Amino acid sequence: MEPPTSSRLNSRKRRKDGSGPNGETELDGVPPKMSRRSLGLREPAPFSDEVEIDYSKPYIRVTYEEAMRGTPLDRPVRVYADGIFDLFHSGHARALMQAKNLFPNTYLIVGVCSDELTHNFKGFTVMNENERYDAVQHCRYVDEVVRNAPWTLTPEFLAEHRIDFVAHDDIPYSSAGSDDVYKHIKEAGMFAPTQRTEGISTSDIITRIVRDYDVYARRNLQRGYTAKELNVSFINEKKYHLQERVDKVKKRVKDVEEKSKEFVQKVEEKSIDLIQKWEEKSREFIGNFLEMFGPEGALKHMLKEGKGRMLQAISPKQSPSSSPTHDRSPSPSFRWPFSTKTPPSSPSNRSRNESAVTYDISEDEED
Repeated sequence: MEPPTSSRLNSRKRRKDGSGPNGETELDGVPPKMSRRSLGLREPAPFSDEVEIDYSKPYIRVTYEEAMRGTPLDRPVRVYADGIFDLFHSGHARALMQAKNLFPNTYLIVGVCSDELTHNFKGFTVMNENERYDAVQHCRYVDEVVRNAPWTLTPEFLAEHRIDFVAHDDIPYSSAGSDDVYKHIKEAGMFAPTQRTEGISTSDIITRIVRDYDVYARRNLQRGYTAKELNVSFINEKKYHLQERVDKVKKRVKDVEEKSKEFVQKVEEKSIDLIQKWEEKSREFIGNFLEMFGPEGALKHMLKEGKGRMLQAISPKQSPSSSPTHDRSPSPSFRWPFSTKTPPSSPSNRSRNESAVTYDISEDEED
């Protein structure tokens, strides 16, 4: 019996070159198909204080080998990942995706630091803590969110949330007077490294905003924000409005140039079409003219036929050669007075004259 398609696709061997640049693994050929119910979640992840934990069972961590072999469904591997998650972007989502896929059966807990801790140890954030909590809650890979997460993980915090492994990128994170805040986690064998996504980070996004600050300020002023809300001075506000008007004029000029170019292009295309049609019609006209008035044209044949008909109509009809001829008896000739010669005759009548002479002679003889 042939196995189902999904099992055949899932049985493809993985590539030997390992994972991709962002920690994801690929299958050679067609990626495996997933069931429809696993394509997304319907509700955000709950907060840790909303989840009941059975403390009657002892907290016994699983080893890395046990986690890789796969644990029972009722005992998933509890992985913890923490961060600021300001301006939540695809780099954050990819890191959480890697943490979720570290082991076959993973329960991902994400800790989000509060505004107070972040402002003290790292700096000012764009989003406040409630906005950052909400953003992490709506990530599909997150199973639970810890609000006001500690900056440094203590054994008490790990035991309270029954954490088996801590997921973070392997770059040493120096803060709070320590060269690496995850050093004791690595020494305890609880650290699971992930990879950063190159080309995007919260600092990069803020740098883009600062670099193009004038553009964004003008855009928000145009959308109805006040100069006070944007922390823009009166002079800068007028300058931005003037720049906006200049840009509008430039845009109109550019639009007019583009439309004029399109118009000229259309005129050129139409003129080319007209020239081509004129050439075709002129060739057709010349051909028809030569066919009518040329050396071997139809007009010459018509004139020849007309001339022949005119000549035929003018010339007399000849008697038919087959008509019967009537034999005439020779008329009696008479002799000129005082002469025995016959009067002069045309050559055509010689035969008759000769016969007449003979007749005259015969008469003389008889006389």
